[in-house]
Amino acid sequence: MKRVLALLGGRELGVLLAFGGIVAGIWLFAGIAGEVMEGDTQAFDRKVLLAMRHTGDLSPIGPPEMQDAARDMTALGGVTALTLITVVTGGFLFLDGKKHMALFLYGAVVGGTLLSLILKSLFQRPRPDLVPYGAYVSTTSFPSGHSMLSAVTYLTLGALLARSHSRKRLKTYFLLLAALLTFMVGISRVYLGVHWPTDVLAGWTAGATWAIVCWLLARRLQISHTIEADKEQTPE
Repeated sequence: MKRVLALLGGRELGVLLAFGGIVAGIWLFAGIAGEVMEGDTQAFDRKVLLAMRHTGDLSPIGPPEMQDAARDMTALGGVTALTLITVVTGGFLFLDGKKHMALFLYGAVVGGTLLSLILKSLFQRPRPDLVPYGAYVSTTSFPSGHSMLSAVTYLTLGALLARSHSRKRLKTYFLLLAALLTFMVGISRVYLGVHWPTDVLAGWTAGATWAIVCWLLARRLQISHTIEADKEQTPE
């Protein structure tokens, strides 16, 4: 195994793992969607959703401050916040001399948003009807748009920012922060009662898969010098 990894090299292994992640993501999303459409996830969804609620009045567990924090967190996955973050980050890339990468970022986020809307229109799953909603909703439930768009935006941003810097600590910071934000937004959607847990799982899966596709495409475009390549390696 070590000999195989040595022959592949770091970059080639990364590409191989990325392709594996795409295949796994598509397979996992299809599996979740199939189980949801057949009604096999109903018991799981109800159990997890009710676990975040008081038995009596079905209000969210925790103090009011926790509910406010959940609404603040879920706002980070909303269209307004994600648009603002994307525009600001793209502006940073423009100012840093990476205008093609900035345009790629905008295209990646817009493409992921369109994919989310298409998936919602295909499945048309109703919202949970077990508990009072803690946030405003206007679309169908599957997959979770906040979870998917958070994964699309934050993971794509994290991957592109990581590729634009050579220092490993910065790369790790960008990717971990992106994953944490995506995770917290998804949890807040279930806590507020506006999504079934499987909606969020599907949203994370679809969004992460899209982000990996964008990472591979960005890598290919950097190799062909269509968008700006990585900076030269600098000392830690």
